[in-house]
Amino acid sequence: METHISCLFPEILAIIFSYLDVKDKGRVAQVCAAWRDASYHKSVWRGVEAKLHLRRANPSLFPSLQTRGIKKVQILSLRRSLSYVIQGMPHIESLNLCGCFNLTDNGLGHAFVQDIPSLRVLNLSLCKQITDSSLGRIAQYLKNLEVLELGGCSNITNTGLLLIAWGLHRLKSLNLRSCRHVSDVGIGHLSGMTRSAAEGCLSLEKLTLQDCQKLTDLSLKHVSKGLNKLKVLNLSFCGGISDAGMIHLSHMTHLCSLNLRSCDNISDTGIMHLAMGSLRLSGLDVSFCDKIGDQSLAYIAQGLYQLKSLSLCSCHISDDGINRMVRQMHELKTLNIGQCVRITDKGLELIADHLTQLTGIDLYGCTKITKRGLERITQLPCLKVLNLGLWQMTEIKGLGMKRNEPSLREV
Repeated sequence: METHISCLFPEILAIIFSYLDVKDKGRVAQVCAAWRDASYHKSVWRGVEAKLHLRRANPSLFPSLQTRGIKKVQILSLRRSLSYVIQGMPHIESLNLCGCFNLTDNGLGHAFVQDIPSLRVLNLSLCKQITDSSLGRIAQYLKNLEVLELGGCSNITNTGLLLIAWGLHRLKSLNLRSCRHVSDVGIGHLSGMTRSAAEGCLSLEKLTLQDCQKLTDLSLKHVSKGLNKLKVLNLSFCGGISDAGMIHLSHMTHLCSLNLRSCDNISDTGIMHLAMGSLRLSGLDVSFCDKIGDQSLAYIAQGLYQLKSLSLCSCHISDDGINRMVRQMHELKTLNIGQCVRITDKGLELIADHLTQLTGIDLYGCTKITKRGLERITQLPCLKVLNLGLWQMTEIKGLGMKRNEPSLREV
């Protein structure tokens, strides 16, 4: 008996269509009525984010999205009122407005005029006209918000953080990258240090403070006292923090990932404080901290030996530091030592002998290594990625290895 795909039940078609990419999901809906009906099943579109250009009125747009169960939206260009989106999708869960430069406090204020309990994720990154006034609206009407992205919103101040600390008690992730007006006072608000005015965002698990230049070690004291659930902390390019601040962080038992990239005042002493505490870090980035040397690697081996990812790019480390570290780092899977110009083939041999779980290593700009050292590295049993930057990217797949090793001349 001959069978045809048209004989399949709509539920089976929906399962098949769910594996297609977004464009193809839209295309199958145009084949015939049966496929259209199957493709509109909510299981086909589960987790999909609609990417929209809002240029002119389209009465069928939001009913179509709701029929398919789509609750995540990214606005690529905003030439209509934001309230048009909110009214059209009353059960929206995620709203991405990243890069909508023309979004203003006024426009956001007209959109958020009542509670939106379904909204969990809001991305306002690079919406440079947004100020503390918008954060007041968000804190008032988006009480269930869990993720708030404010990277590049350079008009945000400590007052805005006070409003967030007052209204967004369920917030789990907050990005304040390059919010350069934010200071220790604002971090104190988030950490619940001003309980008379705001309870704080004590459920925060991820906090990005990259390039917040006004922060000092006092902010780290606030964080360590109030944000006990924090798992990921990004302090990269925060030039005002120092080794003393690491004492406060060293007892944050839930902290898994710490980024200190380009924190110029962090030295071996700071790493010592981290290693002597009760941290259980799985990821540490101290790249471009030019006061980090071989002694830090010894401290890491003593107290941070459970690391799975370690970035030391452009640090003043040598083969001696590698020798002090490798015998204890049995769980390390990613090692970034690009631009560490004192590393030689000897260091690579130590890595190859002891860091047998490595899946990726960055050696970009390590000018003293030769083909001999690279050959030892490529013998690591789990290695998948060898990054030599501008010269070569090598991928090694399982036992049937495909190696495209650079010649000595290319290195």
